[in-house]
Amino acid sequence: MQSDLDLFDSHCHLDFDAFGGWRDQALRNARSAGIRQILLPGVTAQYWPRLLQLCQLHAQACEHYPLLYPALGMHPCFMAEHRPEHLDLLQQRLAEGEALAVGEIGLDFFIPDSDAQAQQQLLEQQLLLARQFDLPVLLHVRKAHDPMLKTLRRLKLPRGGIVHAFSGSEQQARIYIDLGFKLGFGGVLSYGRATKLRHLAATLPLESMVLETDAPDMPLSGWREEPNRPERVADVLGVLAQLRAEPVRQIARQTTHNACAVLGLAGG
Repeated sequence: MQSDLDLFDSHCHLDFDAFGGWRDQALRNARSAGIRQILLPGVTAQYWPRLLQLCQLHAQACEHYPLLYPALGMHPCFMAEHRPEHLDLLQQRLAEGEALAVGEIGLDFFIPDSDAQAQQQLLEQQLLLARQFDLPVLLHVRKAHDPMLKTLRRLKLPRGGIVHAFSGSEQQARIYIDLGFKLGFGGVLSYGRATKLRHLAATLPLESMVLETDAPDMPLSGWREEPNRPERVADVLGVLAQLRAEPVRQIARQTTHNACAVLGLAGG
């Protein structure tokens, strides 16, 4: 894959411990693969300071590392770690302009014995903060697209956001798009058995898509035994180009534009 493509990884957890000891190398590899910008979603208040510090270290473009941008949120998979006071802290940090988006937030009803009511309440509280501070959101949605769409219709977020690792139907995809959301496509596209998702990636408007890795999670086919890494957004691009039979550069340019547009960055 060409290294001059100016790619945007719209969802990468570089602050996670899985990158301990080789984070700088992962960033250098990403830069060499053409990744110029990476969005880091926060998942718990405990680790927001670490994420923000990492983004501050890479807040300016250079020849060795991509630009890193922070998002802050409380993830539905970590409900036991969230506290009421964390909402106040999130409001404070958003007021100080420390994040480009609110996320990673959402609904995950795939989790056994999940407390749907508690997840829904936390989601709505964070969506209201996003609306208050005119920020986009990064949504995590598993087995919950219909309740998520119902919530988004009701709360009406002017800035929209990104549906990370989209896994819904074509009808749901088009409703998200109508509501101002981009759809995140990542490593799952590389699996032949993901026929429904691959069909959507091939047929939905390119203007609705962003690329992502979710590194260190969601590894691509062929790398299932090792942590995912941001450089592999270039491989996601390659798969998408094959599915759509469109030029790699065209897809790279448009998906980066889409990510920048939804986040309010230059190039959008």
